[in-house]
Amino acid sequence: MARNRNRIVVPEARQALDQMKYEIANELGMSDYQHTDKGNLTSRQNGYVGGYMVKRMVEYAEQNMSNK
Repeated sequence: MARNRNRIVVPEARQALDQMKYEIANELGMSDYQHTDKGNLTSRQNGYVGGYMVKRMVEYAEQNMSNK
């Protein structure tokens, strides 16, 4: 059984991260991602969602750093 080893450093951000995940999945054409069994998706599909999340977070950080 796979264990989730990821931990959220700021627990208050969990809801925002989940919302971002669902928005990105929807943009990638994965409707109802929230209720989909992720084990039935390919590694590529799950990887796209995570990869785009990281890309957006890096863009957000870069924008905030450039405003300082």
